[in-house]
Amino acid sequence: MPELPEVETVMRGMRLHLEGQVIARATVRRDGLRFPFPERLAARLTGARIVDFRRRAKYILMRLDRGETLLLHLGMSGRVLLSGPGDAPPPDPARHEHLAFETESGARFGLIDPRRFGAVDLMPTADEDRHRLLARLGPEPLGNQFSQRWLHKALAGRRTSIKAALLDQAVVAGLGNIYVSESLFRASIHPARLACALDEREEAALVRAVRAVLREAIAAGGSSLRDYVRPDGELGYFQHAWRVYGRAGQGCPECPGGAACAGVVRIVQVGRATFFCPRTQIPDDEE
Repeated sequence: MPELPEVETVMRGMRLHLEGQVIARATVRRDGLRFPFPERLAARLTGARIVDFRRRAKYILMRLDRGETLLLHLGMSGRVLLSGPGDAPPPDPARHEHLAFETESGARFGLIDPRRFGAVDLMPTADEDRHRLLARLGPEPLGNQFSQRWLHKALAGRRTSIKAALLDQAVVAGLGNIYVSESLFRASIHPARLACALDEREEAALVRAVRAVLREAIAAGGSSLRDYVRPDGELGYFQHAWRVYGRAGQGCPECPGGAACAGVVRIVQVGRATFFCPRTQIPDDEE
């Protein structure tokens, strides 16, 4: 599933190609994805000028001059294809392309989602933060509200693992499996630690690690998994900078090697794969 850096990369690509343009034609090829499309979606998009863009957690918000916002969620396998005036259209665009539009200048947008776990909605712009998918989200991890003080309050009394707590979108919005594993590694925190057991030093280190990992991933264009590519069709490159994720049995960058280094370990938490270094991320009972 595309995570925050991938969604941010897609949103920036849409902003670059589409901001300020007028939608000349919109095409809707099915009734919906995870839930039904809004009524008269194509008609409500046609003729609208795209004012600006915003990302909230893993959602892309495209604001229109008619006072409405198009919400996009890429789900498990969704991706966006963008092309400029004169570019060739994608091959067989109707196969898994469920929503498309062209602007008056000739730019083109297509939402492709083979597994159809994505989402599309249209809402009043003034009600964005009250939308049912956004209303209960926690702070943005790169925003000022996400701090050691906030994290301490959000984790107080939570007797679940810190890995599970960070995946809770009410604690912090937009974090997913890859970047939680990478952030916990950089903060030297074992993923099975109780969330409520972290001290202030560890909470502050974790906030710094989350910010650093996400900024580096965004700068690299995200991590390219099986389905995700950037909207220009190129691959993201952050997967080459993973320190623990997907590296089970390999040494981590902090370990000296030799007999002391057992390699990165893979476990399953809340149904998701977790990767960590047992030498640098030590559980409570070994500290």
